[in-house]
Amino acid sequence: MKGLADEPNHMIELLEGGTTLEDVIDGHVYEQALAEKSVFVVSDLGSLMRQHAQWQLTMPQIRPYYQVQSNSSPVVIEVLASLGLGFVCADKAEVSLVLDHGVPPDNIIFSGVCKQLSHIKHAAKNGVDLLVCDSETELCKIARSHPKARLLVQVTTWAQAAETSMEFGCSLKSCRHLLEAAKDLGVQVVGVTFHIPSSCKDLQAYTHALSDARCVFDMGAELGFNMSILDIGGGFSGSEFQLKQVHTTVRLLLDAYFPTLSGVQVIAQPGSYYVSSAFTLAVNVIGKKVVARDWNDELTPDDEPEFLYYLNDGVYGSFSSKLLGSTIPAPAVHKRGSRAEEPVFSSSLWGPSCDSLDQLVDHCLLPELSPGDWLVFNNMGAAGLGDISSFSDRSAIRPPVYYTVSTADWYGLHTLKGSAPNLSVSNQSDSKQKNLEKHMSKML
Repeated sequence: MKGLADEPNHMIELLEGGTTLEDVIDGHVYEQALAEKSVFVVSDLGSLMRQHAQWQLTMPQIRPYYQVQSNSSPVVIEVLASLGLGFVCADKAEVSLVLDHGVPPDNIIFSGVCKQLSHIKHAAKNGVDLLVCDSETELCKIARSHPKARLLVQVTTWAQAAETSMEFGCSLKSCRHLLEAAKDLGVQVVGVTFHIPSSCKDLQAYTHALSDARCVFDMGAELGFNMSILDIGGGFSGSEFQLKQVHTTVRLLLDAYFPTLSGVQVIAQPGSYYVSSAFTLAVNVIGKKVVARDWNDELTPDDEPEFLYYLNDGVYGSFSSKLLGSTIPAPAVHKRGSRAEEPVFSSSLWGPSCDSLDQLVDHCLLPELSPGDWLVFNNMGAAGLGDISSFSDRSAIRPPVYYTVSTADWYGLHTLKGSAPNLSVSNQSDSKQKNLEKHMSKML
């Protein structure tokens, strides 16, 4: 494994000679066993490329704009920017982060339901003109602070309303009034955006949403707006199957409501789709308790036990998304030598805080563990690990992230259309460095 430096603070490990992600995890577990047994994260940057390739294969007519709030790791931003994605930013910090990585302002959407005036002014100052708007109150703020803004009207959907108790978005009935107000204030409306949650199993929600979007486009045309952008939101879980399901549903609807000849650009806001599978979290078991499965009585010899395990990370750290309603996937046990075909028991996993909210996973099946054992959580890229604001408290300890990329993926990244990421090879001998640079120069 060689190092790739992501200036100024990140190191990317280049996996050579058949080295796998599992080998990297094994190595860091061994290192931690000799040290403090701290939480750590391993990232496979090649996963970002594979997800992008799948997107291009399945939905080539829809341009992805990455939701930065899903994972704002600078390395992720750098790689996705090199792949040519646009970005959706929810606040000033995210806008600055993306701009700092050389993303042009016209490739940024400033979203957020309730934007601060200072954040709107920051967007205006930096040429970020595409903003999401869902109410007259928001419209007035934008007109006052960013008169050159181009608006995407956020239209609410019944699937979105069913998922959250806080309603956001503009109802279809209210859209005409909002468009008329924008006309009076001299603010341009250029398109429509909506959101269908990835948890929505009834894909007919897209039928209703696209029909409503077509109605808003027609209203806008009547008022003289040249509306040319349709944003179908971020309802993509990360699985290839779900992506194909959504594409099958929307393809014919787009052909009917927004045909190619209409000139409407169709975009989407995938977030967890790109990063979820790219990050793996390793935690250590620090405590253990045995209880009866019903938790009501003391354990007797005839009872089937349930094990409660306490981990060195919880909802007030790397699992913060659990507090927002996300489901934490059941972990795998890191290999512990020759313990094949061990019996499994009902187990509950808890963070270290002793808080009743700090339950991570309830009733999963695991072999009996002991303090010092390691658990590995896959698909953790959208769980808040890369949030630039999650660990703003100086007392919070952010787990180290070890970024990796295979040699094939690294070369492949440099052959894709777009600019190469600002990552350079380091810690190699002069001869290997020259050979690698020679090889890469031939491919660029």
